[in-house]
Amino acid sequence: MTESIVDGVRYERDGAVATVTFDKPERSNAMDVPMQARYGAALREAEADPEVRAVVVTGAGKAFCPGADLGLLDGIAAAPPAAGGGHENFRDVLAAATVDVPVIAAINGGCAGLGFVIACAADVRFAAAGAKFTTAFARRGLIAEYGIAKLLPELIGPGRARDLLLSGRTFTAEQALEYGLVQEVVPAGELTLRANAYATELATHSAPRSMAVMKQQFTREAALSLTESAREATALMIDSFGRPELAEGLASWNERRAPNFPPHPAG
Repeated sequence: MTESIVDGVRYERDGAVATVTFDKPERSNAMDVPMQARYGAALREAEADPEVRAVVVTGAGKAFCPGADLGLLDGIAAAPPAAGGGHENFRDVLAAATVDVPVIAAINGGCAGLGFVIACAADVRFAAAGAKFTTAFARRGLIAEYGIAKLLPELIGPGRARDLLLSGRTFTAEQALEYGLVQEVVPAGELTLRANAYATELATHSAPRSMAVMKQQFTREAALSLTESAREATALMIDSFGRPELAEGLASWNERRAPNFPPHPAG
């Protein structure tokens, strides 16, 4: 196992699964700019590592991530940045949606604002029973930040998304499951085990290239008509017929063994 902690973000790799943990206990994992940048860098580090085939993102202690550090927001309110400044830090916040490796959010506690966006950008979400969620933006005088006005309706439908964004109300993990925001709610003491088991299942049985291409499809094909989506998917499927993943997938099935898929990108 390898481990490092930089700017309040802990990065560990154990076999084919990397874990990125928000670990700033003195601020309950509230995020400042260096922490945000390190989060994006950690996911890109995982993506670049051929040994990593799935990533779990979680929080240390009782919180997942309650959003931006309010001290930082106080400073911004006192001296707002110039409009049109070309801010690109959304790329770090949304890194889970853009890296090729699958990202599983293990939401262990408070998940709000910026932390809420990070969770929504993940591919799959598990939550600890009783964990609290809120978009928070409207109650801080802010807007739907970092693309959440697109992400959230795609996850839970436009009506529910408007409710959660406009009201900024707090809701529980159990309600998040009802809304379709999280895939499972598990006892708090079992969350890490469940998320790691799921990540290990992906790492063991799903081809890295297949998962990477699917993540790209999720983004591109959402904007296409059904016919256009099917046409693009057909071209990708034909290309996959000549790839080594198909031969290994068939061989492992016929031989009743776990597949030995190559890393992606190969080499």
